Amino acid sequence: MTLQGQVAISCTGVRKQFVLRHTRSLKEALVWLVKGRKGDLSKKFLALQDVDIEVKEGETVALLGLNGSGKSTLLKLISGVLQPDGGSVRTRGRVAGLIEVGAGFHHDLSGRDNVYLNGAILGMTEKQIDEKFDSIVEFSEIGEFIDTEVKFYSSGMYLRLAFSIAVHTDPEVFLIDEILAVGDEPFQRKCIAKIKELSAKGKTLFVVSHDLDLVATVCERGVLLEHGKVIMDGEVHDVVGELRRRTSTH
Repeated sequence: MTLQGQVAISCTGVRKQFVLRHTRSLKEALVWLVKGRKGDLSKKFLALQDVDIEVKEGETVALLGLNGSGKSTLLKLISGVLQPDGGSVRTRGRVAGLIEVGAGFHHDLSGRDNVYLNGAILGMTEKQIDEKFDSIVEFSEIGEFIDTEVKFYSSGMYLRLAFSIAVHTDPEVFLIDEILAVGDEPFQRKCIAKIKELSAKGKTLFVVSHDLDLVATVCERGVLLEHGKVIMDGEVHDVVGELRRRTSTH
């Protein structure tokens, strides 16, 4: 999808609602059945409401907020994993989302097979994957385990391979959700260096992380969500400061 000008991500009036189906008690369920299934036993949860965000090409943006503020939901809408119930989400260029570690991995396939499977899902041709395969494996530090079924991988190995595949797809827009919370410190430093390298190349980065010190070093702009609404959008240090203030009062 193309947009006018240099906009990489455009969210306009975005609304997303989830239905939480659960009965409060057996008595309530029986009353509901006796009444001929009238009324609604499910609860509705409005995860995002009227969200307007515009991200320019080459911007590095941190999406911040307390748990349940709608960050991951918004990232999933931008990546196309979810569809909005209202408003529109548009992106420009190839989008690579590291939203759930190894979400596209097939447990019974080897690391090697999953490189080809995930690379294809992220839009790479077999030839492109062939050319980058050695580099993907080297960056991931999987080594001899590349031909082992991934169901035997630790969460750290999963992370490293998933991250390595995604960064090697050379996306225009890179979505990262809490991915840096997993893995050892040396690999985290390597990931951060790679993210900064992508940023220097003019890639658009949209990052969700609870590590406020990290996002302040990687991102220039911050967007603060609260109860599904954008309450602040500005320079990352200002937004981080506001979130710290709100966290201390909770």
